Amino acid sequence: MTSGASGESLRIFYDGDCPLCRAEIDHYRGCDGADRLAFVDVGRSRSAPVLAPGLTREAALRRFHVRTADGRLVSGAEAFGHLWRSLPGWRWLGRLIGLRILGLRPLLAIAEAAYRLSLPLRPRLARWIVRRDAQQRR
Repeated sequence: MTSGASGESLRIFYDGDCPLCRAEIDHYRGCDGADRLAFVDVGRSRSAPVLAPGLTREAALRRFHVRTADGRLVSGAEAFGHLWRSLPGWRWLGRLIGLRILGLRPLLAIAEAAYRLSLPLRPRLARWIVRRDAQQRR
């Protein structure tokens, strides 16, 4: 269910039953720095309606969530920002969307809007990944 080393900086909650989510998380697991992260497959946590304080399995299946090292639970684009900042090859993107301009984080707002727009497309993209993988195995 989880993988990571002691001194984990983040707990990443993802839907392992979703081919799109699984492919993306598999990519991040292969990145430098991923050994400091704990990956929690929410799809396999069927018997646990509450996965962590403040996070139900139902909520975790609807949106991407991360528990930060200081215990905060964040979701959506903000969660991706935390994930990206923890991986050296992605750090620049995490810093970019977290950039404050006049006390605001406009790029985070844009990233969150894009994330919300992508959620309805997730099932369609997941089916596309399954078909693509099946074709590659032939």
